[in-house]
This record gives sequence, structure tokens and C-alpha cells, in this order.
Amino acid sequence: MEGAVTRYRILALVVGTLLVLLVVGMVLKYGPSDQPAMAGIVAPVHGLLYMVYLVVSYDLWRRAGWPVGRMVLIVLGGIVPLMTFFVERKVVREARALGAAVQVGA
Repeated sequence: MEGAVTRYRILALVVGTLLVLLVVGMVLKYGPSDQPAMAGIVAPVHGLLYMVYLVVSYDLWRRAGWPVGRMVLIVLGGIVPLMTFFVERKVVREARALGAAVQVGA
């Protein structure tokens, strides 16, 4: 399960960072400066990596055996700016605790 946690953690941090950059790009695009270039570059990259994030998140959720509400929280983490970083910390902490408990019980 540690591999799934690592994959999730990397994708969560990358998607979260891209989401923050996308928000900055949208402010620049629709704000007083009218600079659409950043949003036009970051948006498709974030969209593509968000789909990969969903697959990796599903894999971790399935392996951990968490309830559906946890998956909803993880999915929202990639949509709501800055939420990704808080959700990532909580999910990784709980997944590692679950993995340690499984190893002790084995």
C-alpha cells in the first residue's frame, strides 16, 4: 500500500500546485491585466493530471477500504483551491497508520 500512498501524494501535490497556478492565471485573465496566456497553458495540464489523480486516488481508496465519503473528500481536494494540501496530509497520515496496523496484525 505504500506505493499507492506515494503515487497519491505526488499527484496530489502536483495537482494542488497546478490548481493554485490556474486560479492565479484566471485572475490574470479576467482581472485588470487581461493576460490569458497562463490560464491557457495551465488549464489543460491540470485537467489531464486531475484525471490521473482520480485514478490514483481510487486505487488508494480501494486498497484502504475507506467509506465513499472519504473518496468524495479526496475528489474535492483536486477541485477546491488549497484544499488539496490539507486533504493530502490527512489521507497520507491515515493511510500510513492503516498500513502500519495491517503489518502489525500480519
